[in-house]
Amino acid sequence: MNTDDSLTELRDVLRAFAAERQWEVFHTPKNLAMALSGEAGEVIEHFQWLTAEQSAALPDDTREAVALELADVLLYLVRLADVLEIDLAGAARRKLEINARRYPVEAARGRADKYDRL
Repeated sequence: MNTDDSLTELRDVLRAFAAERQWEVFHTPKNLAMALSGEAGEVIEHFQWLTAEQSAALPDDTREAVALELADVLLYLVRLADVLEIDLAGAARRKLEINARRYPVEAARGRADKYDRL
């Protein structure tokens, strides 16, 4: 199964999940974007005050908690894209093409500078 199929399947499952609960009325782009932001904040909480080394070597229980928060981010992202009728995989491919032009390997290798400072 390719990524497009996986995202499509996930979108369909989420769509049915929301419909069964009659949540479509609540799943406005504004509400979904706010929920997405909140969940991203919950991911960040797990890394606050950690060193770079600590953040790369999370204990198993923290790693599992982060996995579930990342799942929440993904679910809200996929649902938001669905409500807005955005092909998320297609948009990601387009963005990668843009980034490849903005960050040519020769100029960007080993640098964390924004594209307009390369």
